[in-house]
Order: sequence, then C-alpha cells, then structure tokens
Amino acid sequence: HEQAVREHIVAATGKPVTVSSELSSKLDAPRRALTAALNARLIGRVSTLIDAVHRAMAQWQIQCPLMIVKGDGTLALAETVARRPIETVLSGPAASLVGAQWLSGLRSFILSDMGGTTTDLGILQDGRPRVSEQGAEVGGWRTMVRAIDVRTIGLGGDSEIHIGANGRLAVGPQRIVPVALLGSRYPELIDLLAADIADVDGGSALHGRFVLLPFGARSGAATAELSPRERELLALVTERPQSLRKLARSFGAQRTVLSLKRKGLVQIGGLTPSDAAHVLGLQHNWSTPAAMLAAQLGCRLREMKLPTPERTQQFARDIWSETVRLSARAILDTALGEPLHEDKLAQSVCAGDGMLGLARVSITPTIPVVAVGGPVGVYYGEVGRRLGCQMVFPEFGDVANAIGAATGVVAQTVSVHVAGDGSGLFVLHSPVGTRQFSDPAQAIEAAMGLARQAATDAVLAMGAVNPEVRIVLRKQLLPNATSDAGLLEAVIRAEAIGRPNTGT
Repeated sequence: HEQAVREHIVAATGKPVTVSSELSSKLDAPRRALTAALNARLIGRVSTLIDAVHRAMAQWQIQCPLMIVKGDGTLALAETVARRPIETVLSGPAASLVGAQWLSGLRSFILSDMGGTTTDLGILQDGRPRVSEQGAEVGGWRTMVRAIDVRTIGLGGDSEIHIGANGRLAVGPQRIVPVALLGSRYPELIDLLAADIADVDGGSALHGRFVLLPFGARSGAATAELSPRERELLALVTERPQSLRKLARSFGAQRTVLSLKRKGLVQIGGLTPSDAAHVLGLQHNWSTPAAMLAAQLGCRLREMKLPTPERTQQFARDIWSETVRLSARAILDTALGEPLHEDKLAQSVCAGDGMLGLARVSITPTIPVVAVGGPVGVYYGEVGRRLGCQMVFPEFGDVANAIGAATGVVAQTVSVHVAGDGSGLFVLHSPVGTRQFSDPAQAIEAAMGLARQAATDAVLAMGAVNPEVRIVLRKQLLPNATSDAGLLEAVIRAEAIGRPNTGT
C-alpha cells in the first residue's frame, strides 16, 4: 500500500516521498511513522548540500561517483542518501571508527575521538562498528535507523573551565575559544589579560574572559528576532576580542552575552584544557604567554590571591589531570556498556591513585583503545597508564574520519521475518509485502531468498560492485518444540557488502 500511495503522490506532485518500509522492516508502526517523518524533514537540507558538492566537483572537473558515509560506517551513493538522509545520523563518529581501523590495523578496539568540543566513543568488534539495536536518536526521538552505538561527552581541548565556590574544577561541557588561540591571532590580548591581572577587584569570574564575533562572521548580522538589549549589545561586538568584564560592567549584560552565545551570534574566549597544556609545555601551537596569564587569573580566582609561578603550574596540572580523569571514565563507561556514576572503585582508578582503602585496585579494558583527534597526544598517554590498557595512537589519527570516508565499504542489511500465528499458518513479512505458508521450512527458505535478493539489489543501488552476501538465521520455537512445526518466529538477516564503484 505504501508503494502504491508513493507512486500516486510522485505522479501528481513530482516531489520526493518517504516510504517507511524502505527505512525499516521492523514491526513497530509508531516508530516507523516517526522515522519516516524525520527523514522527510531532512530531505531538503541534505539535497541542498549534495547539489552544492556536485557543483564544486564540476567546477574542479572531478569526475567520479559521490559517496556519503552512513551512520553505520558504510557508504552509499549520494542519490540514495538524498532519499534517505536520516541514515546519515552519527556518520561522523562512524567514519572515525572505520578510519581508525584502517590506520591501526586492528579488528577490535574502543575508539576515543577527541576534538575541540566533544569526545565520541564507540566500539569496533571483529572489524565492524557496534550498532545500536535500539536505533539512532534524533532530536530526543528514538528512530528505527541503524547507526553506531556511540557515546558522546562534552569534553575536548576547548572545553570551558569552571571554578566552583569551593575551588573545585569542572571541565566542560560547553565550548569556548582558548585564550592561547586568541593570543596567537590578536597580539593585543596580552594587554587585556595584563589589565585583568592589575584590576583592583581581583578574583572576578569574568577576568580572562573575552567576547567577539564568530570567526569568519561580520558585523551587521540579522537582528530581527533579537530583543532590543541583545541588538544593542551585539552592535558593540567586533571581530576582535573585548574584555567581557568591561562589557558586563558598563552594560550590565552578562546574561545578554550568554544569550547571544547560545544563538551563535558571538563567541566567548576563556581558559580551557588547551591553555593548561600550553602552560605545562605539552602544547606549543598557540600563544603560551597568553595561556600563562589566563592560568594566573584562574588560579587567583581559585585561591583568592595572586598565585606564585609554582601554584600556577599546579593549577594547570590540576586542569590537565581532571581532563585525563574524565577521559578515562568515559572509556570505562564505554567498555562496561553503562555509566558507573559514583562507583568508588572506578573513581579511584580514573583519578590515578588506584587505591581503595588498603587495597590496590584496577579496571582494564580487554581490548586496545585507539585514540584519534587533535588533542589526544596531550592526555591519552596518562589515560592508558591509569587504566593499564594498550593505547594506540595511529599516524594521521587527527583525520581518521576523512580516512574512514575514503576507505569504507558499501553495505546493506535486510531483515525478513516469519511469524507463526498459532493456527498452522506462517506469515512472511518482507519489504515487498507479506506471504502465507503452511510449511515453516518453505517459509524460511523463501524468506532467505527474498532477504538475499533484497540486500543484493539494495547494495548495488547504493553504488557497490561484486557484493558478497552473508545470511544469519535466528529462530524462536514454542517450549518443548523439536522441529520447525513449533516455530514462533524466525528472523533472517542478509548483509550484502561490496567495494564502492569508483567508475574506473
């Protein structure tokens, strides 16, 4: 019925139509409808992106098929993705998993992909990314789309450092611009930091924090939906950093600045783990003097007095250690499959002392950890020491997702179900409809043939050549049944895998 309705709508309107049975063959009508609705909303955006890439390819005279990574780490032709864009959810972390496998040569590992804003963690088992059986989550809604089982935390080199009333450090989850980066771009930042250090109202949380327009943006952005106060403040922000302390003092506008930041109209600069790494000599690509001054301001806020150089170094080391602790905890949570929350044993291991009372304790993943992303070299050597696990840093790991996109395979999985209705009939449910059988063996044989053909057709349509098909059969029988006559349900899963057709 869905196919017939689609044909009528396409004939009448010429518009793309999402058919839920093409997105999933599982028997859950509400979630299938939700998945179809979300997919339909994405078609316009993804089609615009694909058209732009095609124009760029034509401009550069690049003649080859355009492939896009899906959320399970496999590839598909752009034309196919344009009809089913929801299948690209979590494609970034999935590509990193595939790229990390190619770079490391390992078939089973935990991936930790640390960037500036977040850390994504996933598992590769026997050469394939672990896929969430519950389906990918989009905007808080659980869909029926196959995607990798990924854990994402707000931890990266650009995570915002918070200092609590008791001096306790918190790293993330929000991102800000590292002071060291601002200092390398804007030499006048050193004078702004020095002015904050000389300020008589020492210890303000606004010291060492700056506001500016997002990189590449220009003043005069659309302000129709802003409040008068937001428009007034935004008019004062430029491409160069300004002291948030002075702006808030003269304008009384700290909340307004944060509101503009949430809307993406301004960005905040401040102390981050990257700045601490510069202070400790673990990172050198930006301005170490700016990072040092920012660390002094943070340490002064924590201790309520201007710190000695030794205390500033210790403060930076505390930030570094907390970033390591959070990274180790995320790996343990991924390895165990669930967060440990306040587990004292895990806390001791991740903190680095490995002691619980008079006992030495450890928790070690049984498979290696592959660390990729720009900041991992600063933190993950210590993460490996605390967890006692093999830590792999593949060459070119900072571009693992790009390598994953270039080295991935085209794959498609099709599931066909056979269900006994208790009366001696067995109903086959497939993407092309339903059929009834009186013989369960015939139903299963027909289901396997349908699954094999459907998977092969689908993977060829996605741009594969010479696919191989693997079929897995899972049966559930009535209690005490010894033959297929007692079949309750059979699930036949066919997976077709092939290399992308490069057109050569």
